[in-house]
Amino acid sequence: MLWETIRLALLSVRRNVLRSFLTLLGIVIGVAAVIAMITIGSGTTEKVKNDISKLGSNLLVVRAARPERGGSTSFTPRRLEERDLIGLRKGLTNAKAVSAASQSTVRVVYGAENIAAQVTGTDTDFFIARDWDVSSGRIFSESEVRSGAGVCILGETVRQQFFGAGDPDGMSVRVNKTSCKVIGVLQAKGTSGFGQDQDAVVMMPLGAFQRRIAGNRNIDAVYIAAQDGVATSAVQESIEGIMRDTRRLAPDADDNFEVRDMTQIADAMTSATTTMTGMLGAVAGVSLLVGGIGIMNIMLVSVTERTREIGIRLAIGAHEKHILIQFLVEATVLSLLGGLIGIAIGLALAGAASLTLSIPFAPSIPIILLAVGFSALIGMVFGFFPALRGARLDPIDALRHE
Repeated sequence: MLWETIRLALLSVRRNVLRSFLTLLGIVIGVAAVIAMITIGSGTTEKVKNDISKLGSNLLVVRAARPERGGSTSFTPRRLEERDLIGLRKGLTNAKAVSAASQSTVRVVYGAENIAAQVTGTDTDFFIARDWDVSSGRIFSESEVRSGAGVCILGETVRQQFFGAGDPDGMSVRVNKTSCKVIGVLQAKGTSGFGQDQDAVVMMPLGAFQRRIAGNRNIDAVYIAAQDGVATSAVQESIEGIMRDTRRLAPDADDNFEVRDMTQIADAMTSATTTMTGMLGAVAGVSLLVGGIGIMNIMLVSVTERTREIGIRLAIGAHEKHILIQFLVEATVLSLLGGLIGIAIGLALAGAASLTLSIPFAPSIPIILLAVGFSALIGMVFGFFPALRGARLDPIDALRHE
């Protein structure tokens, strides 16, 4: 019985192909928009998570607090110093790496080639804190860090610019005005979420950077990686206590430093993108209601056109429920076809967007199933009134209908 009803519904759709297509167009657009928006939003969320994870796991960053734009401050500005670093290394028992770093964008030259790169002076703990290893060669030795040796590690972008696919180990490049020997190449990290090439970098010992590039003893940031299983919030509390003691801040004095928990930043950004995705999906879902109204309209027309057919069926023994089921199934099949076509179009649009925007293609099976179920529900809900109207026709009046 049910399969026969479905077959009749498909025949009805085929009998008026153009009208059926225009009717389900609203459902197609609605479902496609919802699937595309949510899939793109999920891909964006994954990209945010991946970009944050590239900075390092369980990472906290300590920097000197900056004055507000107006120039007024509630603290005495003060740069990070060597004793801050020493205090953190001695006082933190729940950190697996504590690394100082200073950075500057300078011109790096090899032969006739040159590139603007971010040069970072740091130590061996930096590679642990940032989860960054070398693809070839090695990182600095402790003796090279202590002596401020003229060695460096190239990012993948810099290596390709100067050496193509070749191995630069043992070669010398000029960083700003100083020469340094290449001892390794960093693993590629790609472009960050802010469009910055993370591989256009050069790493060198902090002492060499301070003496040869910066010309001072300043420290721009201290990177701290919490031990596995330790909450970053607990590490942050320890950092703040140590920094206040090291800087001898009075109990009522404001911090003249800031601690950024990258885990919290990742959670906040993920929450923001998830909320935005939900809002876009809800807006796109409005078109599903418009599509449902279109189905109701066309089913009312169909009932009017087939009044005589309904009268004949009722006259030869069909019950009201049979007429009701027939038109409900037709509306549901029509809406479901629109939903399936919309899912295919939505996934295609999301796939194209993922290639264009360089974000992961992250379709959600539950959302796809929900879209199928919701499109079928739209057909049932908006097809019920026309089906009920057809089922309640008087057989004699229906047979007299021209």
